[in-house]
Amino acid sequence: MSKDQNYSEYSEEGEIDQEEMVPGKKTAVLVDGILLNGPTTDAKAGENFVKEACRLIMEEVVLKSTNVNEKVCEWQPPEQLKKLLDLEMRAAGEPPHTLLELCQDVIRYSVKTNHPRFFNQLYAGLDYYSLVARFITEALNPSVYTYEVSPVFLLVEEAVLKKMIEFIGWKEGDGIFNPGGSVSNMYAMNLARYKYCPGIKEKGLFGLPRLILFTSAECHYSMKKAASFLGIGTENVYFVETDGRGKMIPEELDKRIWQAKQEGAVPFLVCATSGTTVLGAFDPLDAIADICERHGLWLHVDDLLKRCYSANASYLFQQDKFYDVSYDTGDKSIQCSRRPDAFKFWMTWKAIGTLGLEDRVNRALALSRYLVEEIKKREGFKLLIEPEYANICFWYIPPSLRTMEEGPEFWAKLHLVAPTIKERMMKKGSLMLGYQPHRGKVNFFRQVVISPQVSREDMDFLLDEIDLLGRDM
Repeated sequence: MSKDQNYSEYSEEGEIDQEEMVPGKKTAVLVDGILLNGPTTDAKAGENFVKEACRLIMEEVVLKSTNVNEKVCEWQPPEQLKKLLDLEMRAAGEPPHTLLELCQDVIRYSVKTNHPRFFNQLYAGLDYYSLVARFITEALNPSVYTYEVSPVFLLVEEAVLKKMIEFIGWKEGDGIFNPGGSVSNMYAMNLARYKYCPGIKEKGLFGLPRLILFTSAECHYSMKKAASFLGIGTENVYFVETDGRGKMIPEELDKRIWQAKQEGAVPFLVCATSGTTVLGAFDPLDAIADICERHGLWLHVDDLLKRCYSANASYLFQQDKFYDVSYDTGDKSIQCSRRPDAFKFWMTWKAIGTLGLEDRVNRALALSRYLVEEIKKREGFKLLIEPEYANICFWYIPPSLRTMEEGPEFWAKLHLVAPTIKERMMKKGSLMLGYQPHRGKVNFFRQVVISPQVSREDMDFLLDEIDLLGRDM
């Protein structure tokens, strides 16, 4: 022991034990004045807090999730919300009852994305089975990179991916669960670049030609972000024109590829879209695949994930482990710690089955068709386009504009309608629905059916509430 280390042994009575330690006798050990014996957390208090917090979640979130009489949101402006919430972190901890009150406030002022009338984003609803799966993973706190630390969750992910590959119709394939579509698009872009130039993994960008990727003008904004992040450059993302329904035009793609080649650049990737963010359009994949094949552009390679991302970290991916190390899938990911997201999907799939998942999709599409027909019947509502999928884009035209000619003044005034109605619905807390302008079109509403809790009554309420909130404009 070094002479400068403050180390002492104490008996249970608190006195320094100068004699040999008696077998079975607890001796307190201090290092630099810090007691090392036993845990420092109060397990009983922690267990009670978890129990009370779970009760709160059940009563305030789960049981109220399908109650349409509850508010979707309790809107407060940022400065006011800062005053309502105790956000300050102090030197001393706070008692459990104070923390539970804070939890109550967090729930109260958060947007209820599980509410049947939350239509604001491309996620919504409460799935009870995946919620329980999330509880389990949060409690176990696993990280999915090696079999030794996440045996169950790695096997679950493998089972889900195998089933998904089977449904696509492939005989074999590979995959990984990512935090979201943006990261998945970045993976796809980086894999395609690695396929074209494997040496980039070790040598970097030096000496590479100008690489060009092609994607729909209706693509997700993450494509530009990925190009920026990966050093490809946003100017090297060539957007391909779409038709009136938002689908990539294959002939335009072919023209853009030839254009890039004539510029001395190297095309390396085409990113098609199945269900665009705003219009819900599906690109003609067969025609696009034919063009990719003709130009030698990358579509699919089986084992590319690991070859592209493997770093062979010796402290994680030892090859002399006592089990099959092919299950140590963490080297296929750009992340180290990775959440077991596949477990949530697996739990729901196990609970309702493939037919149950199919029924959810069919019901969402049927509700979308119902809403489209209602929009066509109601005065003051106008479809942007006939939808292909579950994305319903429409304008609400208030009474004051219904007799006006559709000229510049009309469109300028209509542009202000959706934002005003959105403000009113949020302050009332009755509904949340997204809006946006799009490619020369003024602000319109975009409604997407996602939640399995949504009903025909909610579709009717949606149109009734918009009319109620906007008829005085």
